[in-house]
Amino acid sequence: MRIRSLGVIDDAVVELSPGFTAVTGETGAGKTMVVTSLGLLLGGRADAALVRIGAKNAVVEGRVSVPAGASAVVRAEEAGAELDDGALLISRTVSAEGRSRAHLGGRSVPVGVLAELADELVAVHGQTDQQGLLKLSRQRQALDRYAGDAVAVPLAKYGEAYRRLRAVSAELDEITTRARERAQEADMLRYGLDEIAAVEPRAGEDVELAEEAERLGHAEALASAATAAHAALAGNPEDPESVDASTLVAGSHRALEAVRSHDPALAALADRIGEIGILLGDVAGELAGYADDLDADPLRLAAVEERRAALNALTRKYGEDVASVLAWAEQSAARLTELDGDDERIEELTAERDALRAELGGLAQALTDARTEAAERFAAAVTAELASLAMPHARVSFAIRQTDDPEGVEVGGRTVAYGPAGADEVELLLAPHPGAPPRPIAKGASGGELSRVMLAVEVVFAGTDPVPTYLFDEVDAGVGGKAAVEIGRRLAKLARTAQVVVVTHLPQVAAFADRQLLVEKTNDGSVTRSGVKVLEGEERIRELSRMLAGQEDSETARAHAEELLATARGDG
Repeated sequence: MRIRSLGVIDDAVVELSPGFTAVTGETGAGKTMVVTSLGLLLGGRADAALVRIGAKNAVVEGRVSVPAGASAVVRAEEAGAELDDGALLISRTVSAEGRSRAHLGGRSVPVGVLAELADELVAVHGQTDQQGLLKLSRQRQALDRYAGDAVAVPLAKYGEAYRRLRAVSAELDEITTRARERAQEADMLRYGLDEIAAVEPRAGEDVELAEEAERLGHAEALASAATAAHAALAGNPEDPESVDASTLVAGSHRALEAVRSHDPALAALADRIGEIGILLGDVAGELAGYADDLDADPLRLAAVEERRAALNALTRKYGEDVASVLAWAEQSAARLTELDGDDERIEELTAERDALRAELGGLAQALTDARTEAAERFAAAVTAELASLAMPHARVSFAIRQTDDPEGVEVGGRTVAYGPAGADEVELLLAPHPGAPPRPIAKGASGGELSRVMLAVEVVFAGTDPVPTYLFDEVDAGVGGKAAVEIGRRLAKLARTAQVVVVTHLPQVAAFADRQLLVEKTNDGSVTRSGVKVLEGEERIRELSRMLAGQEDSETARAHAEELLATARGDG
């Protein structure tokens, strides 16, 4: 990785070995920035506070080797990325304003794509994970994760049935607890539907009646205008001397017809005038019919206005117009059918709820059985790891129990409480030495013991997770002496089959690393390109001496450092 302007790091390159890499340095030197950088490359949350003061942005670039054909490669290629000699080039930029950009294989991608790849590329284990595992819910999740498909398959079926039961129960409660409100709603809908049915509105009727009322209200004026227009076009029979448009157009047409054979242009005009004459005749006829058909009956106008008043009474209550009223009626009829069918629906829902409860009980029992079987294997594996971590007499076990609840589901002949993940309460117990009763790890373990138990859990997971790289961030906190040596030895063993990166303050752990990286600040408080370097030979002995005694030149510390390295190499 190359890290620029991130926290105390100005510009540094971190080269990780294929086996076990230990990252060491003084407190505050920036060791955790290595973890933070890797987190950013894996799609972690960007924070403007990470950007070095005075810099415009922080940049982390990484080169990750991936096996050909891996699903991570497929997902990267789907995002448009290209591999560089079997490796993925990943870049993450965080601006001082908090904006973030990600690039994968030369292509800009959403940060979420990096997070999708993270699960297959790197497993990060830190103190936060340790504290999280103290919660019972996390302990159950850890056991389920270890169990794999044996729990995952029934858990998926259980989750689907659980969600359906919640929906059915909610609907049943809504129907039964709101019976009075639903009855009132049904009465209101029934009244409205009866009122609409009594009027029997027809779609578009309000528009038609409005037009008819307008016409009837101005019948005399309309008739007078139509008669005058007809007289102007076709003449007035009572005034033989009057001149009308039809007569004038007909005269014009006759004048042109007499000479049309002498000029085609004039003949065309004569045809057009003829068409005008025909159109005038048609319009005049329609005007005459309009005037004859116009109904000025005041009784009809009164009937129209009465009908409009009835429709307006509906639109004031149920919609802006008749179309809206009819739509309300359709929706309300469907809702009324639903409300009137409450008794039948209650029976259906009650039957479905009881069936789902029985199904959940069976699935919860399957989960309990699968967890119980996996818990024995998981506890045995963690106990074996503790033997490798200087706790040879410690025993880890799981308590899997249920809580009685009359409103729950039946599991193993008991009615017990249940939740979205089953009916089991899972708790990790530790007996640190023979004769000691198993107690919850949060109460029964010292700080150093807790660190080793959690590391053992993480190592067991590391043996089952198909990821090529594991990052441990100071999971050895609270441990020292022989236990620290055993932790280093165990991590070195894990590094034989995977890449292991450990940020540590323990020389006993660092001594077992294949490569040790030192993070150190310059006089101005920054970490430059030369501030992250590979330690070899004399430099590594000096750093281990500093970690042991705080003094690089202490002869006693040097002798101890050399002894640690010799022990580690002898194990290798």
